[in-house]
Amino acid sequence: MGSIDKYIFRTTLGSFAVVLVSLTGVIWITQALRGIDLMTSQGQTILTFLGITSLVIPALVLIIAPIALMIAISHTLNKLATDSEIIVMNAAGLSPFRLFRPFVYATCVVAAMVAFIAAYLAPDGMRRIKQWDADITADVLTNILQPGRFAQLEQNLTVRIRERKPGGLLAGVFIDDRRDPKERISIVADHGTVLKNNSGSFLILDDGNLERFETGKRDPALVAFGRYAFDMSKFSQSHDVALGIRERYLWELMYPEKNDPIYIQLPGQFRAELHDRFMSPIYPFAFAALTFAFLGTPRTTRQSRNFSIGSSILAVFGLRMAGFACSVMAVKSPLAPLVQYLMLLAAIGAGLWIIVAGIVIEPPAALMEAISNFNARLLRLFGQPATA
Repeated sequence: MGSIDKYIFRTTLGSFAVVLVSLTGVIWITQALRGIDLMTSQGQTILTFLGITSLVIPALVLIIAPIALMIAISHTLNKLATDSEIIVMNAAGLSPFRLFRPFVYATCVVAAMVAFIAAYLAPDGMRRIKQWDADITADVLTNILQPGRFAQLEQNLTVRIRERKPGGLLAGVFIDDRRDPKERISIVADHGTVLKNNSGSFLILDDGNLERFETGKRDPALVAFGRYAFDMSKFSQSHDVALGIRERYLWELMYPEKNDPIYIQLPGQFRAELHDRFMSPIYPFAFAALTFAFLGTPRTTRQSRNFSIGSSILAVFGLRMAGFACSVMAVKSPLAPLVQYLMLLAAIGAGLWIIVAGIVIEPPAALMEAISNFNARLLRLFGQPATA
């Protein structure tokens, strides 16, 4: 790799890293805010919150990395054009296809990273999220029930304890159960303890009152009890979790177990997810080829690059949206992945053909004339004479 190749390679990867971190950080914050209840209603620490929400980052990078590469290549080419370096390289005999080589090196690095994330890192993060969530749910009686706080264990079920005492004694227990639409149960007990046996997990309440409000009845039913068992088995379930399709590693999608109930029920989704994983490292090459095809040819400083930048964005955006559509259709149609592969190969082939042929993509003359006439009308409208 020559000095020019190293310079372009470093510049592209540096820009890629900055764009990737910035975009991922912004999107991660929006995703993380959805899990803020881990620190509020479920009583988790900031470290637990950051740990769980950060596990989704590999899945975000999987989508953002090709787009970040496209932005990095655009930035590098624009920098080279602004400094007239592309024109100098071309005058020295460096063809556009030769100039494309360091960008291919950078694309290979990005594609290798995306392939590793798609095969292992992203599904590993997703399964860790599911396992961690199951552990938090299973540990509800010791972690989520924090003294002095109202914990919403699920929709329409709220539990509060006043304090924890030695020996696992829970003092001042309040339960508001509205899960049954026909009645509402409110329980207040002096103290309670947790009992786990073969039948499940129970909150044994002592010396309290149970108030039941039934629909259609005017007055509630009030019962004083010496001991009452409230079933908490649902919130102390086993740590074993059923893995979804997105939580499967690549080799588990390629060779699923024949008796896997999810595979038997949703074979189309297995197929769609498998081909998405295969195509993830191909998208960086397609994006790089299209971006360079629009912006990589030498231009004079008088030639505007705005049309080429906008066209490259539209081409990349259209290719990605078509890919998402094919992924959705792949659930029902085995031909949809084939269409997506052909579409990616066609984009790469078209980009390489434009690069090798040295074609400069310029806006149609009729379009530029229409834009000039429109600008002239605006200038006359606001009382400013149009200049030739």
